[in-house]
Formats: sequence, C-alpha cells, structure tokens
Amino acid sequence: MLKIKELCERLNADVQAPGEQDREITHAAVGDLLSFIMGTVSEGSAWVTIQAHLNVAAVAVLKEIPIIILAAGRKAPEDLVERCRTENICIASVSESIFDTCKRLSELGIKG
Repeated sequence: MLKIKELCERLNADVQAPGEQDREITHAAVGDLLSFIMGTVSEGSAWVTIQAHLNVAAVAVLKEIPIIILAAGRKAPEDLVERCRTENICIASVSESIFDTCKRLSELGIKG
C-alpha cells in the first residue's frame, strides 16, 4: 500500500493537482475508454490513461478515483486541473508509456 504522495514520488510524476496526498492506493486500472472505466474500476483505484480532458474528472468523481495518472508525457489542460482541485483528485503526469507506467505500479505492489 502506498499513499498518493509516495506513489507520485516513486513514479517521478509531475503533480498538477495534489488531491488527498495521504490517501492509500492498493489497486490501479488502465483505460482510455471512459465507459470501460465507469463499468470496471473499483472505488479508490489509481487510473492510468492518456485522456486529458474535462470528462476524465467527471468519471473520477463518479467512480471515486482519487488519482489520475496521465502517461506518455500528457499534461492536463487548465480546466481539468481546476476541476481536480475542486474535487480533491490528484492529477499527475509521467513521461513513461502506459505499459511502462503499469509495470512500475506492479513493481510497487499496486494490484490490477
């Protein structure tokens, strides 16, 4: 189990909105199709995606996802960052591909 703050540090992530830094993460999911995420992700999971638009925050709120990890160097636009700040969701960017990001999460003990 890792707290969001430690997870972001270990991934060398650029945190654009901090969210609940002390929230523990044990699971993660990956996907770019919002309906897939809505139908499959369990509450409290980290979400790895390349989608960087405002609807991502809406799905995170709906599924109670505390951290969105944007892979492949994607950065959140300001409207997404502001919505994540309002909803207390962490949004962080990593330079690695989705595959490599998921591999790192697994190495850190985060389950899929």
